[in-house]
Amino acid sequence: MTIEWWLTYLLTTSVLSLSPGSGAINTMSTGISHGYRGAAASICGLQVGLSLHIMLVGIGLGALFSQSLLAFEIVKWAGAAYLVWLGIQQWRSAGSLDLQAVAKAMPRRRLFKRAVLVNLTNPKSIVFLAALFPQFILPHQPQAAQYLILGVTTVVVDIIVMIGYAMLATRIAGWIKGPKQMKLLNRIFGSLFMAVGALLASARKMA
Repeated sequence: MTIEWWLTYLLTTSVLSLSPGSGAINTMSTGISHGYRGAAASICGLQVGLSLHIMLVGIGLGALFSQSLLAFEIVKWAGAAYLVWLGIQQWRSAGSLDLQAVAKAMPRRRLFKRAVLVNLTNPKSIVFLAALFPQFILPHQPQAAQYLILGVTTVVVDIIVMIGYAMLATRIAGWIKGPKQMKLLNRIFGSLFMAVGALLASARKMA
């Protein structure tokens, strides 16, 4: 893979990671409610989910998945239901400003698992990666090494972008002066989760 080809992919994946989606919403809502440490656990979980998608694409299962309407529909509806459920939970959250109390109610282990599921149950991610990666794989060069380069680049870029979202979230959290404002933010992010879930439910498989 040439440096020019890699830079083209770097730009492409950077633009895609910056686009707000379920991962960004999850990172920001966690950063506001649980602070830096909670956001860090969430970011790690997102990358585990993303890495599993990349592995599936690398071993060829991504292409098989992208061709199966049944598999796409099952994961799509599971993901949509999970995001709506997260939205309802976020909407109903108390407006606590005590991060230690919130952390006890939702330990970082659960935040990590939640983030893994947010990424894993997004079928559009694996279908998109299965369509995107082959565009940057040169047939006359070792494919395993190229998939590794693209995969590592994707994860590193997403980590950097999610850290940016987490920093923005903690900055917003610093402006919150009372439980009412926190509850309002919880309802905003709860609504965003449900909206993304509804969008995912309406998604159609790419031809």
